[in-house]
Amino acid sequence: MSGTHSPEAVKKLLENMQSDLRALSLECKKKFPPVKEAAESGIIKVKTIAARNTEILAALKENSSEVVQPFLMGCGTKEPKITQLCLAAIQRLMSHEVVSETAAGNIINMLWQLMENSLEELKLLQTVLVLLTTNTVVHDEALSKAIVLCFRLHFTKDNITNNTAAATVRQVVTVVFERMVAEDERHNVIIEQPVLVQGNSNRRSVNTLKPCAKDAYMLFQDLCQLVNADAPYWLVGMTEMTRTFGLELLESVLNDFPQVFLQHQEFSFLLKERVCPLVIKLFSPNIKFRQGSSTSSSPAPVEKPYFPICMRLLRVVSVLIKQFYSLLVTECEIFLSLLVKFLDADKPQWLRAVAVESIHRLCVQPQLLRSFCQSYDMKQHSTKVFRDIVNALGSFIQSLFLVPPTGNPATAANQAGNNNAGGQASAPANSGMLGIGGGVTLLPAFEYRGTWIPILTITVQGSAKATYLEMLDKVEPPTIPEGYAMSVAFHCLLDLVRGITSMIEGELGEAEAEYQTATEAVSSPAQSSEQQDLQSTSDHTDRETVSRAVWEEMVNACWCGLLAALSLLLDASTDEAATENILKAELTMAALCGKLGLVTSRDAFITAICKGSLPPHYALTVLNTTTAAALSNKSYSIQGQSVLMISPSSESHQQVVAVGQPLAVQPQGTVMLTSKNIQCMRTLLNLAHCHGAVLGTSWQLVLATLQHLVWILGLKPSSGGALKPGRAVEGPSTVLTTAVMTDLPVISNILSRLFESSQYLDDVSLHHLINALCSLSLEAMDMAYGNNKEPSLFAVAKLLETGLVNMHRIEILWRPLTGHLLEKVCQHPNSRMREWGAEALTSLIKAGLTFNHDPPLSQNQRLQLLLLNPLKEMSNINHPDIRLKQLECVLQILQSQGDSLGPGWPLVLGVMGAIRNDQGESLIRTAFQCLQLVVTDFLPTMPCTCLQIVVDVAGSFGLHNQELNISLTSIGLLWNISDYFFQRGEAIEKELNKEEAAQQKQAEEKGVVLNRPFHPAPPFDCLWLCLYAKLGELCVDPRPAVRKSAGQTLFSTIGAHGTLLQHSTWHTVIWKVLFHLLDRVRESSTTADKEKIESGGGNILIHHSRDTAEKQWAETWVLTLAGVARIFNTRRYLLQPLGDFSKAWDVLLDHIQSAALSKNNEVSLAALKSFQEILQIVSPVRDSEKPETPPAVNVPMPVLIGSISGPGLSRPFVRTDSIGERLGRYSNVEPSIVNDELEDLNLWWAAWNTWYKIGSESTKPPIAFDKLTFIPSQPFLTALVQIFPALYQHIKTGFNMDDLQKLGVILHSAVSVPISSDASPFILPSYTEAVLTSLQEAVLTALDVLQKAICVGPENMQIMYPAIFDQLLAFVEFSCKPPQYGQLETKHIANAKYNQAEWVALNYVPFAERSLEVVVDLYQKTACHKAVVNEKVLQNIIKTLRVPLSLKYSCPSESTWKLAVTSLLKVLSIGLPVARQHASSGKFDSMWPELAHTFDDFLFTKSIPPDNLSIQEFQRNESIDVEVVQLISTEILPYANFIPKEFVGQIMTMLNKGSIHSQSSSFTEAEIDIRLREEFSKICFETLLQFSFSNKVTTPQEGYISRMALSVLLKRSQDVLRRYIEDERLSGKCPLPRQQVTEIIFVLKAVSTLIDSLKKTQPENVDGNTWAQVIALYPTLVECITCSSSEVCSALKEALVPFKDFMQPPASKVQNGES
Repeated sequence: MSGTHSPEAVKKLLENMQSDLRALSLECKKKFPPVKEAAESGIIKVKTIAARNTEILAALKENSSEVVQPFLMGCGTKEPKITQLCLAAIQRLMSHEVVSETAAGNIINMLWQLMENSLEELKLLQTVLVLLTTNTVVHDEALSKAIVLCFRLHFTKDNITNNTAAATVRQVVTVVFERMVAEDERHNVIIEQPVLVQGNSNRRSVNTLKPCAKDAYMLFQDLCQLVNADAPYWLVGMTEMTRTFGLELLESVLNDFPQVFLQHQEFSFLLKERVCPLVIKLFSPNIKFRQGSSTSSSPAPVEKPYFPICMRLLRVVSVLIKQFYSLLVTECEIFLSLLVKFLDADKPQWLRAVAVESIHRLCVQPQLLRSFCQSYDMKQHSTKVFRDIVNALGSFIQSLFLVPPTGNPATAANQAGNNNAGGQASAPANSGMLGIGGGVTLLPAFEYRGTWIPILTITVQGSAKATYLEMLDKVEPPTIPEGYAMSVAFHCLLDLVRGITSMIEGELGEAEAEYQTATEAVSSPAQSSEQQDLQSTSDHTDRETVSRAVWEEMVNACWCGLLAALSLLLDASTDEAATENILKAELTMAALCGKLGLVTSRDAFITAICKGSLPPHYALTVLNTTTAAALSNKSYSIQGQSVLMISPSSESHQQVVAVGQPLAVQPQGTVMLTSKNIQCMRTLLNLAHCHGAVLGTSWQLVLATLQHLVWILGLKPSSGGALKPGRAVEGPSTVLTTAVMTDLPVISNILSRLFESSQYLDDVSLHHLINALCSLSLEAMDMAYGNNKEPSLFAVAKLLETGLVNMHRIEILWRPLTGHLLEKVCQHPNSRMREWGAEALTSLIKAGLTFNHDPPLSQNQRLQLLLLNPLKEMSNINHPDIRLKQLECVLQILQSQGDSLGPGWPLVLGVMGAIRNDQGESLIRTAFQCLQLVVTDFLPTMPCTCLQIVVDVAGSFGLHNQELNISLTSIGLLWNISDYFFQRGEAIEKELNKEEAAQQKQAEEKGVVLNRPFHPAPPFDCLWLCLYAKLGELCVDPRPAVRKSAGQTLFSTIGAHGTLLQHSTWHTVIWKVLFHLLDRVRESSTTADKEKIESGGGNILIHHSRDTAEKQWAETWVLTLAGVARIFNTRRYLLQPLGDFSKAWDVLLDHIQSAALSKNNEVSLAALKSFQEILQIVSPVRDSEKPETPPAVNVPMPVLIGSISGPGLSRPFVRTDSIGERLGRYSNVEPSIVNDELEDLNLWWAAWNTWYKIGSESTKPPIAFDKLTFIPSQPFLTALVQIFPALYQHIKTGFNMDDLQKLGVILHSAVSVPISSDASPFILPSYTEAVLTSLQEAVLTALDVLQKAICVGPENMQIMYPAIFDQLLAFVEFSCKPPQYGQLETKHIANAKYNQAEWVALNYVPFAERSLEVVVDLYQKTACHKAVVNEKVLQNIIKTLRVPLSLKYSCPSESTWKLAVTSLLKVLSIGLPVARQHASSGKFDSMWPELAHTFDDFLFTKSIPPDNLSIQEFQRNESIDVEVVQLISTEILPYANFIPKEFVGQIMTMLNKGSIHSQSSSFTEAEIDIRLREEFSKICFETLLQFSFSNKVTTPQEGYISRMALSVLLKRSQDVLRRYIEDERLSGKCPLPRQQVTEIIFVLKAVSTLIDSLKKTQPENVDGNTWAQVIALYPTLVECITCSSSEVCSALKEALVPFKDFMQPPASKVQNGES
């Protein structure tokens, strides 16, 4: 029971009533007796009711009319005291609800009267209120009367009454509607939203309504009438009414009882038909009004907008929109459009302010906004209301900045301060923004292009607490503080964004969750009806499509305007909190657009944040270039409405916190970052961090901006890609305030975390991120082109960071990531850029290899190769710094993962091998370090198939010419590798064979041929062959040291490990390795440069024997040839069975030949040594593997060689077996000796041909000579000739005359070769010593060997004797006429200057003399030999000797002619008897004249004895002449009859000559007597005479000879005398020349001798003519008497004396001598 119904309360009521009545009767006792009576009867009535009824209150109510009557009468007295008492009593009754309907009517009537009398107005109101609120008995007319009463009181003169009445009216109105609501609830009417009845104009059709509803309806209808200034239908008795009050009442009803209008058709009708038109009508002044338009110009004055009404209308509109949107779609569209219009700049400030507040109310209701969007924006022909609202807010904000506010900013600020009493205090007093002039701006504000607008704290986020919409008491428009409208608009935007995003994201989340559960349900197996379920998912998707369309439309409609406004605000904001809010809004919008996949809008918001992060005017260039495609610097135009993007203003009053360099190709000065920029940057980081997954292509924008900021702030990448603060390298250094310095680590940390969080992105987003970084990097690279400025490394560093954190799914991003780094960054010309590219790439590779993948790399070869591949690809880049990084990476990989590389080895080795020669020393050195590590530590761990690559790589390092030591060491490595092969041979072989089999199988399946080097040798042998081939390549390296080392290593390895090879592989070794190498060496040597090399490297001296490339190559050639020859020699037992040994032999000989013929003494000599070695003339160093052979030269080798067909000798000659076993193995097989001997002979003959070619070519004199002409050296020629005797032993059986001829030519030419003057002191003895050079000895030895062989040889060989004589005689000739070597002018050795490069002829005399001795010896042995006789050897000997003999004193050496004479005498003593023997055959006919000339030339030489010849010498020489004459007299003349006559005649003439003219013309006076060779003359004369007049004249012919001789002598004497006389006469007193005098004396002496001889001879032997001639001399002699010389006189005397014997008397006329 309620408080008023408890028994106590009833009891109290009764008591109170009685006391009230008593009080009333007392008061009225005097003045108003009727009242007193009524009161008293009332008391009795009350008592009786109380006594009779148990339900006292009900009874009271029934009788209420009577009960109330006294009080009503009391009120009628109009006496204040009584009236008050009565009203109080009535109120008490009402409060106990004991008033009936009629009683109530009476009370109301009474109150009305009081009202009309203006009595107790406040009490009245109170009473009405109590009456209406306590119960529902007042209805219809009474109710309307009560309401009108209140209204009437509202318009009194008394302020208090007015206000109280207003409050009462409000309450009453509320009560009316509350009753209706209660009634509905009572009847429990659940009314579906009624169909709106259109066009029902009958306002009174309320019969359907229940009583309370009807009251409410009538009341509301009349309120509308009143506001519209029409007469009310129901509230009869209204005298006056204000619109403002009416509007307030309407608003409160609409606001408080929306369900009434929504549930009752009648009410809905009222809304549509009455309220909306009313509102629209009332709005008209505001719509038409324009500020500043002059009234005169318009025809009718425009009603000015009236603040109170306008503001109330807006409130009504707000309620209508909020509560009845669904009913009033069309009307709301109009209202909203109006609201938007009120924001126009030409509306009054207050109007705009309240409009903004109204809009704010809408903005905090996202669902409502959503409905707008669905109802208007998404409909075809409807206004785009939602879009317009947002755009209007944007334009509004813009207009605030562009139109300067009317109020004075200072007063406005003060007002703002007053209005927001608490607001200002809550804002931080000093937000830290320093003014430009150092003053402090206290207020947070927006500032743009000089317009300063403070930000006021107006409301809590998310609620729209309006200020001006609540100013119901103001009649005049208030002054709006500056910044108020802006602040509200700002909050509108923020709330709008917040609302929309949270709503859509919430729905999105739900949709996703639903979808998730739906799909899970589908996939779950226990599903009763899958069909139905699919249905549900499809429903869901339909539903989602619908909602998605709404979401997208909402975003599309608002983003443009939002963005325009927010960008502007962001630019203008000077308050950190405001900035933060704006950024947050932009960020949430960007994220939302991203989630909905609205790329353009997403990018636009991100662009805005990006622009905010960068300094003014900076952003434009970057962002427009970066996203030129997406947003080519345009103003966004969406559905025809264009929104201007305001570019940031430059004169921002922000605090500068950092100064840095812009990242541009040509940086112009510096740029400044403000704290706002940093704030934007943090937002950007936040966006990327939290919403990376929806950024997609706009990663490019975000990253580009971050890159520029990082650059300006001077953050530089450090290891792992994290950015650390570092100083800028060039230009004005970055300047950072402490504020930002403390921020930097945080920023760099966030940056790193941003990329760390990329591991949570899905694959697609990750790809977007990588692509963005790549294109960013490309842009940075473009900037860095062509200058060596510090580039921006942001992108590269971040690519690295992203790669590192996404290692677990590295495969999906590896290719784009490494591809970009490889192809772009690492090849960039800027070194810093490249360096980082390489750093990033190598870090990624190392990280990838060490990462704990699942499955591990060892089981995922594909991944391992994928990871290593970029390392290999780096080899295609030529920049040395990149390659260094690459190699350092390889080194680290080897050190950390060397054991587990497995299939990655070829790639890693490939990297080392890819280093090229031109790539600098440090690179090669690093690569080589890697290789050394591999060879020392990892050979056993790598697959055997990679060993060949190791060999190749090691070889390639040998070929690098940057650093000699590396090349040499790499050759050492090859030796180590070969050792490894040798030790692990079996294991390697096994594995290789297995691999080979697998590959073979694959190849067969694919139907291709297996292709590998040196196929078809077994794989292990191929490995060896690769090693040999590599060393072979190194043997022809341009550097001598490398060639030497490689050559020694090659021949050592073949020597040491060659036995491991299959027998058949030797064929490849010989042909593909050794001969190939020889070919290349030969080619290089022959084309090598002859220029002198200056001393290498400054202080290294080069020996003169190595100072040209040619000389250095010579050494290589020597080494190579010797090595190959040694192999041929020591491995002959292996090579000979190979089948084409003879062919190989020919090739080897060919090489020896070309080397021997090379124009280099060192090479040619070495070639001959190799020749000797393969002919086994020099016994080679014993090799443990070579079967013993007797060292004798002439034993051929066939004993060793049989056709090896021993069982299973697949790999013979492994080191283990002993020589004995091996010989045993050979001897099992019967050697077919004959065959092999033939083959052997062929080999020797091939050698002979080679020898001949070498000899003939090398000794053939060149055609023209100059300084550079090559002339073979003596040691070479000696060696060449020394080969012959040994070679001859093998070929003598077939050696014939032709071969001898060839030999002769070579020997002759060899001996003729001169030597250079600088070599002569070493080869020649001093000229005086008669010594042979070794070459000459060798030549004679060769001939000696031949001669001995002929001696013991068969008859047919002996025809060679004459040829040998010819050869020797040719040498003898050298004594006087040294051989000419072509056209070369040689100096005589005595005249040569040692320091000039001249050619010196050897001293051939000793050689010629030795040859002569050999000739004499040989002749003595073979004089009678048939061939010797037939071939006129004797004649040739004489002919040869004639030369030195005729030269005599002119001979180069005196000994020559003396030896020649003795030799001649010896030869003749043997040869003449033979000649006489064969006289008849005529074989010697031609010899005689030759002999005669020889005697003549010698005895009467034209050469003059040297001046310094002593008398004893002269006499000794004369005695030689005498000896010759004696030989003539003993050996020739006695046998004149066997001798041709001409010869004898010649001898006579000669003797004749000797007997007269034998003087020498160069004696001094004193010597003349001795020097006349008198002995010689004498013996000549005597011999002459002896034979002239000998009795032995056998033929008239012979007599004639002697007569002829005499007559010649006499005639000669006659001539001499006559000439003398003539000269004597002419000369007068002058004495005649000495010679002439001497001659005359001699003639005179001869005449006397002749006469003596004639006397001694028998007269019959003397011819008459002779006597006649003798006598005829007489007159001439007489004439000489006049001469002046005493010597002549004494001789004359002696000559005249004998004539006395002719003094006879004249005889008869018969003449003598005619008979």
